[in-house]
Amino acid sequence: MTQTTGRPTHPESASAGPGPAVTSPARHRIHRAWSVAAVTFVTIIGAAGFASLPGLLIEPLHGEFGWSRGTIGFAASVNLALYGLTAPFAAALMDRFGIRKVVACALTVIAAGAGLTVFMTAAWQLVLCWGVLVGLGSGSMALAFAATVTNRWFSARRGLVTGILTAAGASGQLVFLPLLSWIVEHHDWRPAAVTVSVAALVVVPFVWLLLRDHPADVGLAPYGSDIPVPKPAPAPGAARRAVRALRDAVRTGPFWLLAGTFAICGATTNGLVKTHFVPAAHDHGMPMTAAAGLLAVVGVFDVVGTIASGWFTDRFEARRLLAVYYGLRGISLMFLPMLLAPSVHPPMVFFIVFYGLDWVATVPPTIALCREHYGEDSAIVFGWVLASHQVGAAVVAFLGGVARDAFGSYDVVWYASGALCAVAALMALVIRRRPRAAAGLPDAAEV
Repeated sequence: MTQTTGRPTHPESASAGPGPAVTSPARHRIHRAWSVAAVTFVTIIGAAGFASLPGLLIEPLHGEFGWSRGTIGFAASVNLALYGLTAPFAAALMDRFGIRKVVACALTVIAAGAGLTVFMTAAWQLVLCWGVLVGLGSGSMALAFAATVTNRWFSARRGLVTGILTAAGASGQLVFLPLLSWIVEHHDWRPAAVTVSVAALVVVPFVWLLLRDHPADVGLAPYGSDIPVPKPAPAPGAARRAVRALRDAVRTGPFWLLAGTFAICGATTNGLVKTHFVPAAHDHGMPMTAAAGLLAVVGVFDVVGTIASGWFTDRFEARRLLAVYYGLRGISLMFLPMLLAPSVHPPMVFFIVFYGLDWVATVPPTIALCREHYGEDSAIVFGWVLASHQVGAAVVAFLGGVARDAFGSYDVVWYASGALCAVAALMALVIRRRPRAAAGLPDAAEV
């Protein structure tokens, strides 16, 4: 028999009974959830632009103002810490005011902070503009945003979508790093800051016109489900809810293990490599544009690795994936001091590809474990886990600059970070699975 209606014939659709006018799109149509995910992807790319600047500005700011690398690293650490600490409150604000309003405001704050840096003359202004304003704005655009969109719009393929949205940050790095490094080298750092500010502003109209808060807003069920989900009423007391979710989560062991592993993740990615790889390579005689190009290649393979990690997360046990990812990252960082040289050579290219595949592959399984253990509050709990990620990044962004000032090289930081990754791998294996049956196996709808 030929199906002429284009509607799925699942039994649960027939038994759903009367309810809101929610439709299931025809099989040949693209579900609206994918267009929302696409807008989210582009939005995160726009917000990722400023995150590409810190490693490029350490040498120019040091040369122009005479600020120590530790001082500049402190401003970067404030940015990274606020990025993380804002995330759980932003997730709760999205439940209160809607995704679209929160994201549009966040992009505007990022644009303001990036633009104001061109007028700074003192270190405290760097901390205010680069650290506070951009930290608050980018924190509202953090991975909790991706988790909120995924939880609301997708019932199936959540791991894959999480991987795609996580890869957006790497895509932003890929788009902006080569351009920004060229601008910094040929036209000074101020035009680069203005470029980032304009890029963030350009995304705002797309968010306002195309992003929707919930499938019920357009009369749809989440992707992968035939059962309508009513749009929840605005949740008052966003700050109280974020704090309550933290209070409940800290009483559980998995939260501390997830927070600890993700702190090490932030320390060994944003805090170390994104902030200090370019100046470390420059110390060995490599031109800044070449080092920035290598980081852009990390972004290329990060996209591949993160999407693949999302696919793996739909099929394999998340905690074991995390242990593998952290173990491999630690090994690669141990070898990096021996690979830095004035020019790009094949072993360095191998490191960049290998490290890029692992860069934020940890995010999909971490979100999956939050979802498994904390249910409806998982996006907010992941926001707090992300806060630990950024605190770890902030500590190493600062200490990395201090170590460079004290020892004249970054070698001790690379080796210490490799050892931390080994600790994170062991912590991931200690995370207990939920006692429900087949907790580590995906439902048929999710494969």
